Amino acid sequence: MSSSFSSWDYLVFALYAILILGVGLWVSRDKKGHQKNAEDYFLASKSLPWWAIGASLIAANISAEQFIGMSGSGFAVGLAIASYEWMAALTLLIVGKYFLPIFIEKGLYTIPEFVEKRYSTTLKTILALFWIALYVFVNLASVLYLGSLAMETIMGIPMMYSVIGLALFAAAYSLYGGLSAVAWTDVIQVVFLVLGGLVTTYLALNTVSGGEGVVEGMKVVYNNVPEKFAMILDKSNPEYKNLPGLGVLVGGLWVANLYYWGFNQYIIQRTLAAKSLKESQKGILLAAGLKLIIPLIVVIPGIAAYIMVNDPQIMASLGDGASNNLPSLAQADKAYPWLLQFLPVGLKGLAFAALAAAIVSSLASMLNSTSTIFTMDIYRQYINKDANDKKTVNVGRLSAAVALIIASIMAPLLGGIDQAFQFIQEYTGIVSPGILAVFLLGLFWKKTTNKAAITGALVSIPIALYFKVAPKGWSTSSLFVDVPFLDQMGYTALLTMLIIILVSLRQNKGQDDAKGIPLTKGLFQTSPTFNIGSFAVLLVLAVLYALFWN
Repeated sequence: MSSSFSSWDYLVFALYAILILGVGLWVSRDKKGHQKNAEDYFLASKSLPWWAIGASLIAANISAEQFIGMSGSGFAVGLAIASYEWMAALTLLIVGKYFLPIFIEKGLYTIPEFVEKRYSTTLKTILALFWIALYVFVNLASVLYLGSLAMETIMGIPMMYSVIGLALFAAAYSLYGGLSAVAWTDVIQVVFLVLGGLVTTYLALNTVSGGEGVVEGMKVVYNNVPEKFAMILDKSNPEYKNLPGLGVLVGGLWVANLYYWGFNQYIIQRTLAAKSLKESQKGILLAAGLKLIIPLIVVIPGIAAYIMVNDPQIMASLGDGASNNLPSLAQADKAYPWLLQFLPVGLKGLAFAALAAAIVSSLASMLNSTSTIFTMDIYRQYINKDANDKKTVNVGRLSAAVALIIASIMAPLLGGIDQAFQFIQEYTGIVSPGILAVFLLGLFWKKTTNKAAITGALVSIPIALYFKVAPKGWSTSSLFVDVPFLDQMGYTALLTMLIIILVSLRQNKGQDDAKGIPLTKGLFQTSPTFNIGSFAVLLVLAVLYALFWN
């Protein structure tokens, strides 16, 4: 496969790498006479404009999980997987209007810090340790694995070398420069990401139409596999367990999205670094708009690849190399890397740069957020409360380096997982419902107590496992139930909230908790720009679901 990568492709990719490293190191430099402090390193000096926030949100979010994993799910499932992106657009608007005003008013560095201010240091520490483990062992490791899988498929680079290369690339600028370097390079990464993704989409659709262009290609794709354009799957669909019909719109996907976009440190951190609340909300609005087009560059190519693989005429026209690393329903995650080999000289380098941009930007974001939580919520809480700015920043860099080394060791061990995007969602979904319940009630119900929140967070895991795992030898119909994981997340969140409410009422006899957040009338007021933009996003979403309902 590597032989199909020309010198022009290598040149395009090299120029991309030089540009990212150059910009990252340039914005990382210490200003004359100014020593980088904690706010500079972890919150980019609270100076980010709206367009940098919006671009950085998308760059942090779109990674190998989407390019490789979601394209693979597009190949296996179809457009239904796009609900993760389109529902995220709506979720971002909710986060911007109802969550951000509270977070920014409290001047947070980290999400666990909110837990301390609303509940207790004990609960903050429990959640901080959970997030560090999740970022290192699931998020960082899976992004490194999927990224290296792509490099191995496209360029023939052995997986371990790919893991090391990607890790060093992300570390080169993010460890030194902190969030500022991550956010400003993300603006460039998003340009590569969208352009490269659109190039791949164009190629795939143009190929299935026999060179007749994108519009004709969309018609061919839709007419050949209309079942792959159903947004709401019925129970007869083999992928119903992953995307359970209406449960996607009204159930557990809300849990996944609200948890991810509202309470996930490596996402929310760039909104906390805004110049102001209004600037942050405009950034959220930009990200919501970009979310609407993401399925075009990650899901549609997967569906087109499915048609290409199953059409003998198209396969014959692609030449002898087309059978290399051929994707199948059993190995759907090979779909996107397989497509890249057919791009023309130069554009292949651009598309690969887009994939690398998605991987590296997410790695950098996760590293920065892991180090922020460790440094601010563990190190400065328990190890060195009086650490000065220089010491704090150095500990941040060291902890990010350690996290990256551990994730690099873990990454190759994830080999053999099909549809990695679904895998990540499913195993994060065991713990996210409980955390979401703790946060939502903490934000919007003043009677919620610390004891109730800790009880809910701990009890939520066995509740989730009850819906997910039946002990060996037990009949699922007798005592345990086995439901789709999105439904499991919805049921777990509701039951956890009920437990938190009952414990709170029993403990405080209906009185408001001392740390309850007062919700004033003007707290959730938004600008005309945000309101009009939100209406436009909602209108587009309504049209999309009306077109592709079933």
